[in-house]
Amino acid sequence: MSAPVTPRRLTLRILRSAPGAHVEPQWQDFAVEEAEGMTLFIALNEVRQNLDPSLQFDFVCRAGICGSCGMLIDGRPGLACRTLTKDLGATITLAPLPVFELIGDLSVNTGKWMRGTAERLETWIHSQQAPALTAFEAPMEPELAEAIYELDRCIECGCCVAGCGTLRMREDFVGAVGLNKIARFRLDPRDERSDEDFYELIGDDSGVFGCMSLLGCHDVCPKGLPLQTQIAFLRRKMAVVGFK
Repeated sequence: MSAPVTPRRLTLRILRSAPGAHVEPQWQDFAVEEAEGMTLFIALNEVRQNLDPSLQFDFVCRAGICGSCGMLIDGRPGLACRTLTKDLGATITLAPLPVFELIGDLSVNTGKWMRGTAERLETWIHSQQAPALTAFEAPMEPELAEAIYELDRCIECGCCVAGCGTLRMREDFVGAVGLNKIARFRLDPRDERSDEDFYELIGDDSGVFGCMSLLGCHDVCPKGLPLQTQIAFLRRKMAVVGFK
């Protein structure tokens, strides 16, 4: 009979900050005993429940759907609820996602950035037809519906934004999440906009031509969206419009 395995003792090294409190950000270590199947979300909850109730971090679904728990995990953007501690070292550094407005500790306001991008890029269906609330839904080819759904899986977690080198240099860059939404509505047959209309939204250096193709967004997307393919496709389509 094999001897029981001693659980690891994890150290969560968290960047603590409180905007508006006039306190310099500082690292603080918390010791947590690792459990079977433990995620960073569980470990952070143990810290908040048993060690420091003032620790700020966000969560809703705990299943990689809401995107609330995005943070820098050992310097790489990721979701706390989808990250198993067994895949990390004994010391884990956690920091808030860059680019977004900091609320405190690991909590950032992704919603403000996402809403601003949605309003700027007009990410809703544009149609001259009045909505018919009692009409049957218009049929759509399964392949097209699947392609739209694939892009609609974005959970707006902000990981692609935080991993984008272009956004570090251009604050007005729309990011992969914005370009992905344009690609989604460009596919939708209910949206009556032309490529010329989309060019007005993303046909400059703050849009698709500003992307440096470093592909940090593609590498860190927790949903595995085809961001690399969509950005390259949009760039070709917008270039055709620009040369007309």
